[in-house]
Amino acid sequence: MKVAAAAYPLDWFDDWSAYVAKITRWVQEAAGEGADLLVFPEYGAMELSTLDGAAVAGDLERSLHGVSRRMPDVDALHLRLAAEFGVHILGASAPVFDGGARPVNRATLYAPNGQKGVQDKQIMTMFERDPWNVTNGEALTVFDTTLGKIGVLICYDSEFPLLGRALAEVDVLLVPSCTEALAGYWRVRIGAMARALENQCVSVMSSIVGPAEWSEAVDRNTGMGGIFGPPDTGFPATGVLAEGVLNKPGWTYADVDLEAIAHVRRDGVVRNRTHWDERPEPGKTVTICPLR
Repeated sequence: MKVAAAAYPLDWFDDWSAYVAKITRWVQEAAGEGADLLVFPEYGAMELSTLDGAAVAGDLERSLHGVSRRMPDVDALHLRLAAEFGVHILGASAPVFDGGARPVNRATLYAPNGQKGVQDKQIMTMFERDPWNVTNGEALTVFDTTLGKIGVLICYDSEFPLLGRALAEVDVLLVPSCTEALAGYWRVRIGAMARALENQCVSVMSSIVGPAEWSEAVDRNTGMGGIFGPPDTGFPATGVLAEGVLNKPGWTYADVDLEAIAHVRRDGVVRNRTHWDERPEPGKTVTICPLR
């Protein structure tokens, strides 16, 4: 398959048709390059808050509610585009009020057969805790698709090895991200690359890029697209299959071979995924050795 990782700028929309035109253009471009799996970034849906005007887009709490209300229409649009272009799309994540008092940070995977599934972020960053007050989701999901088994770790989640290990079954791990500073971008990138190493899989990182001064939530963004694998048999020595240009909008593409993933897991120079379970849980085997 060919995967496409977005470096995605946020725009201002005066009406719904402008948003439809933008998403359609992005999907059409990637599909035209032969992409089978498209990955949009974390909180890319915050641009939908502009449809309610400056007062809502510029107010954190009102923007969360404004975006959440749009998600049924967003789902319908992405399902139509997935079917029209014959692609799987991980849509930009959004704050979603799903029966609780506070929203989750939810990414949705849309399949060309009309099916969809969701993944909620597991661990909140400091700004999501306060002042956003976004809450964590309850479960990780393995999406069993015609492209293989796909998992999603949203941004900060990629920095936690045990979350990655819980998705050791997946062939491709999607990491949609939203990072304000260069240091934040590199934290998530290092996490995405580490998960590809540990699970001997491919990870796909997408980013929001550029300013969105109208937003209190996502006003400054740094990043680029990247596709990573284990630096081992059948993969680049750096582990980098492809990377974009920092803060330059557009798609980054790479070809992903499921047989290459199976081969490195079976016959790689190292066997991280298999050897993980050879030792007991580390926390239960740590001892204190006093030397002072």
